[in-house]
Amino acid sequence: MEAMCAITLDHQVHSSGYLGRVPWWSFTKTVLAAASLRLVEGGTLALDAKVGEAPYTLRQLLQHEAGLPDYGGLNDYHQAVARGDSPWSTEELFERARADHLLFAPGEGWAYSNIGYLKVGQLITSVTGEALDVSVRGLVLCPAGANDARLASTPHDLADVRMGSRGGYHPGWVYHGLIVGPLLDAARVLRSLLAGDLLSAAVLTEMCRARPLPQYRAPPWIEPGYGLGLMTPVVPGGRRVFGHTGEGAGSTIAIYGRSGLEGALVAGAWSSREAAANVEAASIEDLVAE
Repeated sequence: MEAMCAITLDHQVHSSGYLGRVPWWSFTKTVLAAASLRLVEGGTLALDAKVGEAPYTLRQLLQHEAGLPDYGGLNDYHQAVARGDSPWSTEELFERARADHLLFAPGEGWAYSNIGYLKVGQLITSVTGEALDVSVRGLVLCPAGANDARLASTPHDLADVRMGSRGGYHPGWVYHGLIVGPLLDAARVLRSLLAGDLLSAAVLTEMCRARPLPQYRAPPWIEPGYGLGLMTPVVPGGRRVFGHTGEGAGSTIAIYGRSGLEGALVAGAWSSREAAANVEAASIEDLVAE
């Protein structure tokens, strides 16, 4: 494992390994979910109202219950990334992924969708009137003390980012946005969420409410589940933890935590060479040790 860090509620930081910027991949979804839920608390967005003229709600987008397809299974997508092509326009992406054809009626199924989180990002920018980077920094990253994290938009934005085994990557291929930053900053974001620093107790409860996903049971997950932008598995030792795994070109990141009477404890791992299950297991090792 090339990097590991942990942070506790009392701000005693224990870290080792590489602490420069790394891609957060799908942990970006947790940040987008937190940003949108802060807007819900402020009355700017509604969690259970239809999103404009769409048939789904923000809650359904955040929990992958909107029925939107994904682009992760498109061979053309992976071939274009491997060739180093420039990202497709959003319009071309939607056409190739048939984004206007729902896989199921909203609320009647579950399908992981990066396109769903692209819609979340678009919703945030539409109501704030700001660029997504500005919104997520103001709503989540800076309040959580993740001051060295940012949204990457161009290959130049990755110049100081450790991309693992893949170089020449264009972050525009992550259509919902790719946050890059120290592993420790990702841990700070999740710590702030689980500690109740960013959201009220009621909204945090909604974020952590798990939809069971037994079809994805595999080590280290005993009882997989998904909340609102949070993976919510039960892990060895019987504890339910909260966080997100992210995989992309050349690396994997996993940030998980738990909370209780003793406060919030968060651990994260990043690697350029380990399988996702190994990185996930490394990130939760300290969480189940007690």
